[in-house]
Amino acid sequence: MKQRLAFATGLGLCALGLLTLTAAAQQPGPLGFHVSKHVALPGAGGWDYLASDLPNHRLYISHGPEVVVLNIDTQKLIGTIPGVGETHGIAFADNHGFVTDSADKTIVEFDRKTLAKIKSIPAADDVDGLIYDPATDRVFAFCGDANEAIAVNGKTGAVVGTIALGGSPEFAAADGRGHVFNVLLDKNQVLDIDSHSLKILNRYPLAPCEHPAGAAIDAAHHRFFAACRASANNGGGVLAIVNTDNGKVIAAPKIGPGADAARFDPTTDNVYASTGDGAISVFHEDNPDKFTALGTIPTESGARTMEIDPATQTLFTDTAKFGPRPAGAGRGRPPMIPGTFTLLVVTK
Repeated sequence: MKQRLAFATGLGLCALGLLTLTAAAQQPGPLGFHVSKHVALPGAGGWDYLASDLPNHRLYISHGPEVVVLNIDTQKLIGTIPGVGETHGIAFADNHGFVTDSADKTIVEFDRKTLAKIKSIPAADDVDGLIYDPATDRVFAFCGDANEAIAVNGKTGAVVGTIALGGSPEFAAADGRGHVFNVLLDKNQVLDIDSHSLKILNRYPLAPCEHPAGAAIDAAHHRFFAACRASANNGGGVLAIVNTDNGKVIAAPKIGPGADAARFDPTTDNVYASTGDGAISVFHEDNPDKFTALGTIPTESGARTMEIDPATQTLFTDTAKFGPRPAGAGRGRPPMIPGTFTLLVVTK
């Protein structure tokens, strides 16, 4: 995702291990959700996507030059995938896992059980978001500056082909029926991509959404969700809800600023959108054409990316503390304080 965090010098994760802290008292959000645990993740670097490997009960967190792997139930450290220049997207296919490395312009393939690196697959500038498409057993990597997507065979790691997108991609979601839906940050569109032929079938406008970033899908009811950082109507963020059969935006409820992730929980029909202002907006799908806002779950400033474990209805997000912005540094993020990177566990 394009909201980068400057790398900071910190202590190694293996040297310090993991520190679990009880969260400070917090007013519960919708349905009683609250931050119930802080898990400190010492180390250097910014962060981006989280990904859950549910069959193996693992949570993966991209963190600077490595991927941190935790037990998703206990949040205890299992291991790391080191030696990656700058980690972003994470996806799983068969016995293999994949992580994007924007520094080296590659997709790193690793063994899903041992976490050992298998090989590096050439990608393109700003390789970032990464998803698995079960209909083709392919992973799709989205390269923001190159304006293209790369399809990789999930079994062999071979590049199947590339797709010129005509804009800067952020995240995507697959419907399991041969369609990949990918948002274009600079075009305010969602693309309907045929995951077999690698052809763009449709380009759907997302108005009033502007700058879409996060993506999720309710495949059973043909609804796609784009978490958008701004809106043409009010300047704030919205969650664009799209009918994937015709591309129509059926609703665009307001969310906070700095959206970077969306998740759909098919066990509850709840949709979640995390935003950098320190909140997760929650909506319930009453039916495919009616969504009710349930409110927001307070998290912490900077906690913009997110993952979910539907088996336990646990949400995960992460953030860090920041120091003062240096004089003359402009409007970018202030520097991250080393050793403050933290996983927030959100439960009922």
